[in-house]
Amino acid sequence: MNAETRETAAAESITGDLEQLSVAFDLGPVQGLQFLDAGMMNRNWRLTSRAGVFALKQLQDVPASKARRSLEALAPLAQAGLPVCAPRRTQSGDVLAAVGDHTYCVQPWAQGIHRNAPDLTPDEAHEFGALVAGLHRELSVAGLPEPGERPRAKVVAPQSALAEADRFLATVDALPVQTRFDEFTVEALRRRKALIDRHAEERPDTEVPLGPVGWTHGDLQPLNVLWDGGQVSAVLDWDRLGVRPYAEEVVRTAQVWFTLPEGRLDLERVAAFTAGYRDVAALEDEALLDAEARLWWKRASDFWQLQWHYDKNDHGPDELWVTGEHLLLWWTQERTQVRSAIVGASAR
Repeated sequence: MNAETRETAAAESITGDLEQLSVAFDLGPVQGLQFLDAGMMNRNWRLTSRAGVFALKQLQDVPASKARRSLEALAPLAQAGLPVCAPRRTQSGDVLAAVGDHTYCVQPWAQGIHRNAPDLTPDEAHEFGALVAGLHRELSVAGLPEPGERPRAKVVAPQSALAEADRFLATVDALPVQTRFDEFTVEALRRRKALIDRHAEERPDTEVPLGPVGWTHGDLQPLNVLWDGGQVSAVLDWDRLGVRPYAEEVVRTAQVWFTLPEGRLDLERVAAFTAGYRDVAALEDEALLDAEARLWWKRASDFWQLQWHYDKNDHGPDELWVTGEHLLLWWTQERTQVRSAIVGASAR
């Protein structure tokens, strides 16, 4: 689905809902509505009304009960001084409003810009790591349920990964005409199969991750973080709030943020980010190394972008497949350096 089609579908879905939304959230007359095409899941708008400027979200990718739990957790984080957007409540006191066939939430509009690896200085990466630790700390006292049973992390068997690679090779082979993306995919899948064969013994040997667990954001990628004046002004989109190993979120966030366009990690900023986290919260080397091994194997054995492209006919993540393949090859060759960066810059 292209951007124009998404915007048309979004406009059709909200037609007739605005008046009731305005009443439910006590917004006053709506003066402007701009569709935001950056997200891949839920539908989002910038809404201007007599009451101010807001971010309006139509839930599509998360159940209302889960969204409500996540939104309710934001108020204590905001009270603790963290850069989050506490939800606007309806006149009945809820953080969600069901209108017609849809469910919506409203939050204050946050000022700032999106940034990425080349834009952050090492000091900013360090401060960002400290912020993530602060989020973890405050989430542990935000009134959420106790974590309960320790989460497990599936480790894909090499045979399953190879079978999935073969499935997509057969899919591409059956196409009447192959695009440049298809041709790249064939080459990448052949390399991926060789990599899995060669390094299968390096995968984690248990589904139980190491280190402390607790409530985490779940998707701290650049589109979910706004910056203003060299500092984080808002952490957005808490739909994936859940219980995970803290090291998992630290390592995944470092990988997502500090992957350079040429397909390698900026190890200086990875080390600064991890050090910033560990200045605020204790996290042992063993937990970080375990998280690195799990994320590396997940990248090696997962084909979600191809599932979107070939199974769902959604080409949104195509570029992530291309850059991800470059990163995986580099990462596999440089794992010693990567692991050193993740644990080498301990709390200073």
